[in-house]
Amino acid sequence: MSRIGKRPVVIPQGVTVKVDGLKVNVKGPKGDLTISIPAWDCIESKVVKEGFVVNRVDDTRQARIGQGLVRALVANMVTGVTVGFKKELDIVGVGYKADVKGSKLNLNLGYSHPIEFDIPKGIQIAVEKQTHLTVNGADKALLGETCARIRRFRPPEPYKGKGIKYTDEVIKRKVGKAAVGATK
Repeated sequence: MSRIGKRPVVIPQGVTVKVDGLKVNVKGPKGDLTISIPAWDCIESKVVKEGFVVNRVDDTRQARIGQGLVRALVANMVTGVTVGFKKELDIVGVGYKADVKGSKLNLNLGYSHPIEFDIPKGIQIAVEKQTHLTVNGADKALLGETCARIRRFRPPEPYKGKGIKYTDEVIKRKVGKAAVGATK
């Protein structure tokens, strides 16, 4: 039995959850999100007094997987429309900086040209001190994908640690060439 999958998702006040066939729509103060549940015949979802509940029709592997997955996705949607999600990125390197102009993020990362990144709809990016990005959004998956795409422009390198990294990320540093084998 899935312990997480059988727990109901508590729906706070101000949030509405609607199940329409294979679609689940969640509306709240921070926006509205919709997800399409894969066409699994082995799970059924509904809104009851306690909250949003996902039940299994049978005890197959696919049903167990689906129950936990759908419950986790809807729980993330409810959290997103009430509180929202936040990730922070740091830009490390001499001359590396970022700036937000309208719906574009401009990055100077040591290349011969600046990089312009279109900010997706539903994501807000704030730049503090030109080297610290705070990315906010209601959709957890879109937020993670946006941060990963920004990080891919200049991933942190292991020798000096230059690049874009998550604030809580620890970069394992390597010893440079000069320090290895310097015995006399």
